[in-house]
Amino acid sequence: MEITSAVGAVLGAFGLSGAAGLNAWLPLLLVGGADRFGWIDLGSSYGWLSSTPALLVIAVLLVVDLIGDKVPVLDSILHAIGTVVAPTSGAILFTAETSLNSHLPPAVTAVLGALTAGSVHIGRTVARPFITGTTAGVGNPLVSSAEDGTSLVLTILALAVPVLAFIAVVILLIALTWLAIRATRWMRRKRSRRSPNGTTPDPI
Repeated sequence: MEITSAVGAVLGAFGLSGAAGLNAWLPLLLVGGADRFGWIDLGSSYGWLSSTPALLVIAVLLVVDLIGDKVPVLDSILHAIGTVVAPTSGAILFTAETSLNSHLPPAVTAVLGALTAGSVHIGRTVARPFITGTTAGVGNPLVSSAEDGTSLVLTILALAVPVLAFIAVVILLIALTWLAIRATRWMRRKRSRRSPNGTTPDPI
């Protein structure tokens, strides 16, 4: 039973970190709220996540992110800031989720969380210019809303069905890698068209 709990905690932690890569604040708010209402137990080390000041600050930052990520230019600024915020959020969530049920060192869990969230965030950041360019910016709010919705679902799955959350994060990383490759080729092709001695572009 202890091994099962430890494995479930680790799988759930990957789910929470993946969710943080899409929206750094949403899983923090949900996990903090869940601890506040007694649905989960973060332990004394991470009980601060469910404190009133922490929940209020996270909620305000979440609203700013939800609105700002739908606005062109502002979304790019938020994504740049997110290269630090998302891995930090992922590290906190991974460590908090595994602190009571696994024997992994906090340094290891922090690195795993940061890498997972950072990888997801980089994937969506690289793909965003491709989406903006191919939809004239119209697709940004839709994609941003989809990212927020996916982050919400991943967080719920991580807390309720950890193994499904882990599988979903693996699929998400594969999809983002594929999209990032397409985005890179598209940007290279766009630059070559602007170049006076442009070369034959790579196919998208």
